[in-house]
Amino acid sequence: MFQPRSIMMSISLIVIVLTLVACSGSNEPLPSPQPSMPVGEPAPAPSTENEQPTETGGTEEANETERPQTASFEMLTADGNQSLEATLQQGEGFSLYVFEKFTFDAAQGRLSLTSNADYYVDIEPLPSDYNLAELETAGKEELEKAGKVSDYSGELVEHPLGYAELYLQASGEEGISDYMVWKSEEEEAFLFRLHNPKGEEASDFASPVLVSLSTVQGDS
Repeated sequence: MFQPRSIMMSISLIVIVLTLVACSGSNEPLPSPQPSMPVGEPAPAPSTENEQPTETGGTEEANETERPQTASFEMLTADGNQSLEATLQQGEGFSLYVFEKFTFDAAQGRLSLTSNADYYVDIEPLPSDYNLAELETAGKEELEKAGKVSDYSGELVEHPLGYAELYLQASGEEGISDYMVWKSEEEEAFLFRLHNPKGEEASDFASPVLVSLSTVQGDS
């Protein structure tokens, strides 16, 4: 008999980088900040001794891919570039990072400014067989009540979301309303309805909420 040699294993987490730049042009969608994605804590190396076989392999694998509970994002604010921390929160079928001054209602899928709930975005996961043409028709009918509707669908240059299959925006006397169909990196589709009234809190709401939306990820 001989003693088997122990093998040390190391696990490295991949750092995902979102490159976001400030938006330009008065007729373009809302200005966007430039976040840097979080770096998670390294996972502990698995033990190779006295390990009993279990039937929880799927659960263990899922735990290794869980998102960090907190994340830091570089963002342009009124006081210049700042690193702001956000907390991972769970909705109905998805999760996202939420900043300190925001409140997330998981049951409604609504992310709003804590100081003024009139600033909000509703997040709705879409089924795999969603009809984009029907959503576009519904979006235009909905936004026409808020003002003139513009279509920014496709590649979103200098915008946190990067690309949207559908991006309708209405600008009127009361503020800006968006109706967006967006897919995560995992190809999961979501509908975003964003309401940004005119007021002092508009700038506090616009940039952080777009960064939060860019972190939406479905439960798979």
